[in-house]
Amino acid sequence: MEKIALLNLKGEKVKDIKLNENVFGIEPNKNVLYDAVILTRACLRQGTHDTKNRAEVRGGGRKPWRQKGTGHARQGSIRAVQWRGGGIAFGPVPRDYSKKMNRKERRLALLSALSTKVNDMVVVEEIKLATPKTKDMVALLKGLKLENTNTLVIVKELDENVILASRNLENVVLIEASEINVLDLVSADKILTTEEALKKIEKHDKRRAAYHDYYCKTKWGKASSYDICVNSSLLGIDGTVDFLYDVVQKYLNK
Repeated sequence: MEKIALLNLKGEKVKDIKLNENVFGIEPNKNVLYDAVILTRACLRQGTHDTKNRAEVRGGGRKPWRQKGTGHARQGSIRAVQWRGGGIAFGPVPRDYSKKMNRKERRLALLSALSTKVNDMVVVEEIKLATPKTKDMVALLKGLKLENTNTLVIVKELDENVILASRNLENVVLIEASEINVLDLVSADKILTTEEALKKIEKHDKRRAAYHDYYCKTKWGKASSYDICVNSSLLGIDGTVDFLYDVVQKYLNK
């Protein structure tokens, strides 16, 4: 069972708290973690970039001069790509950059990120401010020696004073425990959170396990529950399909 020190806002140790080893103590899967970061960054892209080709640029409906006899090169439109003010050849067009990831892979990536960052966590009793002032948030971080680090602040529920006090700090990212994601976790140098927020993270994971155990006769996460386990991040989609196809064919030909 993982243990971590619980501090007060002055940075003094209050006690040790136990962490769920199934959430904060697993062996990180770097391949799935990498895929999750790429997926998150891809989904953040708006994909609204657009340029006009020669058909979309206004004007250029007639030839600038006759085909022959002028001494100029032949031209069909002043909106061709070689003209100033003409259309753009092979320019960017609106597209969807989002990627997909299996639900179990997303969960594994999140648990891998939490387990990787467990030594960079600072857990306090509570994160509350009397006034919504930036200097109060700076003083809180300074008391915990986090004033000069990229800090991810995870709280059980968002508080208006904390939101207003931290929004002007470029090295602070504030999120709710239910909204944690792999990109924010791996991008932070330190993670500041509360005991209640950690319990909420663990409770959310327990809910998934309980759902599985209720509807299935097998135990959540046990290797014996599966006939075959494949790491698709190593084989790729096509490689995984070929591998499973070969296995099924061998089974059917017995």
